[in-house]
Amino acid sequence: MPHSSIRQGYATLPSSFYTRTQPTPVARPELIALNMPLAAELGLDAAWLAGPQGLAMLAGNQIPQGMDPLATVYAGHQFGHFSPQLGDGRALLLGEVEDRNGHMREIALKGSGPTAYSRSGDGRAALGPVLREYLLSESMAALGIPTTRALAAVTTGERVYRETPLPGAIVARVARSHIRVGTFQFFAARQDTQGLRALADFAIARLYPQAAQDAQPYVALLQAVVAAQAALVAQWMLVGFIHGVMNTDNMAISGETIDYGPCAFMDTYNPATVFSFIDKRGRYAYTNQPTIALWNLTRFAEALLPLLAEEDGQAISLAQQALEAFHLHFHAAYFAGMRAKLGLVGDDEGDETLFKTLLDHMEAEKMDMTNTFRALSHEEALRGPGLPAGLPASTSPWLARWRARVAQQGSADYAARASAMQQVNPCYIPRNHKVEAMIQAAVKQHDYAPFREMLSVLATPYVEQPGMEGYTAPPTPDEVVPYTYCGT
Repeated sequence: MPHSSIRQGYATLPSSFYTRTQPTPVARPELIALNMPLAAELGLDAAWLAGPQGLAMLAGNQIPQGMDPLATVYAGHQFGHFSPQLGDGRALLLGEVEDRNGHMREIALKGSGPTAYSRSGDGRAALGPVLREYLLSESMAALGIPTTRALAAVTTGERVYRETPLPGAIVARVARSHIRVGTFQFFAARQDTQGLRALADFAIARLYPQAAQDAQPYVALLQAVVAAQAALVAQWMLVGFIHGVMNTDNMAISGETIDYGPCAFMDTYNPATVFSFIDKRGRYAYTNQPTIALWNLTRFAEALLPLLAEEDGQAISLAQQALEAFHLHFHAAYFAGMRAKLGLVGDDEGDETLFKTLLDHMEAEKMDMTNTFRALSHEEALRGPGLPAGLPASTSPWLARWRARVAQQGSADYAARASAMQQVNPCYIPRNHKVEAMIQAAVKQHDYAPFREMLSVLATPYVEQPGMEGYTAPPTPDEVVPYTYCGT
């Protein structure tokens, strides 16, 4: 067995929350990747997972005793339009384990076949999106950003049919919780207050136990989710990550990044950047992510209204107060992050202007976001007076202002400050053109070497690795990949 105490905690909720579903077996599963460090963290037997029984479980061909696969139901606003019933159309929640730190972690299969919520879909996933999710989620974890994790990826030996036939695959995903804003919306839309209360109590016990001690536990739940999402989106913005499809069914109340569909990292800094092919109007553009997060949280607050207070007016007032804190949480996290990225200590009234001036300059000069901040993260850049390598001469006026701000801090230990900056300004991000090249190698040539190398490089994104300079280079004009697709 992979773990001695796998159980299905979600099954303690009423049957209206899920449909018990067995995965659909596949023809010829093969293991692509097994996340050994994560397996150890979860207390799983990596040797068992890599063996025939483990492969059978990861492919959905054989479910060990103790696992009780469920497809969970939820609703959601998709690009602003409400769908009263969605649900796990291609995913199954296998169960949960207690990790080495005493936290419960859920394990799910994505691409394991149709469920009651597949809406005529095949419930399968293609190899490319599985590799993207594995790589992107593990990259986010290495960057220190809350995220679901990838435990394993397997090919199925079968084809899935999208625009063209593609090799099929399954990813095993790990999360603190798969509960989404849309899960609450499902019960709210049905005016099922009893279901809402059961879900909220479950979420509090699992994710925010401190809220149970509050005089108003459901208000405390809302406040905690608002704070978690504000901090999460601030971290996205600081590294140039664009989720791509911030529907309410893709926002986990745990504050983890979830559902890596048409996501990507910016190369050239441009606040209007959109990667999702279906986001024609830029609803989920980079610069809109804080606004959309608050919009989604407002839908969450609306769903919780029956629990917040007996009187409608009071419930609305409590919800508004909780939502008003979003900007405070976001700006606190974002500006603290920007100060760390620029080696600044303390709060100066001119800092916000200093940040904005740099970003405006980066946009005007079409500068690479990751490489710009990394170029500033060196002792020579802090000391001056020269121009850091890779930055245009037009950056000099801003550099003078920044160095003056640094000098105000009264510390001459530039080496220590540069070292601290290098721990928050990555060398390596999963650049979209490299991700796409990796996917094409796997799909067309069955070559997983680029995937494995990229995964290895991204595992230590803040450490310069000799010979891996190609992973820091922005795409040439013919390498640019302007769009990504959901595709799973």
